[in-house]
Amino acid sequence: MRILHRSLILAESVWAQHAITLDPEPPGDRVGVVENGTGAPLRLVAIGDSMVAGCGTDHQSHALTPRIAAHLSERTGRSVAWETHARLGATMRRVRHRFLPEVGGDVDVLFLCAGSNDVMANRSPQEWNDDLLSVLDSARQKASHVVLCSSGQLHHSPKLPRALRRELGRRIDEQTRISQELCAREGVDFADAAHSLLVDGFWAGDGFHPSAAGYEFAAGFVVESMSWVGASRE
Repeated sequence: MRILHRSLILAESVWAQHAITLDPEPPGDRVGVVENGTGAPLRLVAIGDSMVAGCGTDHQSHALTPRIAAHLSERTGRSVAWETHARLGATMRRVRHRFLPEVGGDVDVLFLCAGSNDVMANRSPQEWNDDLLSVLDSARQKASHVVLCSSGQLHHSPKLPRALRRELGRRIDEQTRISQELCAREGVDFADAAHSLLVDGFWAGDGFHPSAAGYEFAAGFVVESMSWVGASRE
């Protein structure tokens, strides 16, 4: 039975790779400022995969990073200067070895979002643990506040076959458990987007990435997960 199940998962995975066309990274600037008040802006740096790169929208202005910046500015009463370092298909290993070294200077908020591609590639829990631990250690040295977002909701994608969704859900649960444990140990905020409720219109046309409405919802969820934000205005 296990052999049949694995064969089904493999067949559905091969089908998905050839049948699903993913939305590309949208055009637009990957840096910007949300103006609010007269003080020095907070610096928000976002690093990660296609969710950070804005796939599923038609312009970077509708992507996740500027929407997080807008919510963060509203909650803190401060301007937020934001920048994005991301690529479609990026894994946590790419974050570790490529994107984090690109970030220099003082960072107030470092947002990390990767994991979906690690799940799709069936990377082992130990590989995820090792890469994530290294990323969190480096991130904490670069930023005053670090927040990690889980993988996306591949297991609820309307375009993926049922057996594959179930298997991806199992992998996501294990990945999320490791992420939660490491974040708690390292003092990093964790946004479990993989198990959150979804709003109407969440999915983009490719049925794999969030739409502009999905990113707006996700941005609010991420900022709500930042434990320091509520205290910042007291």
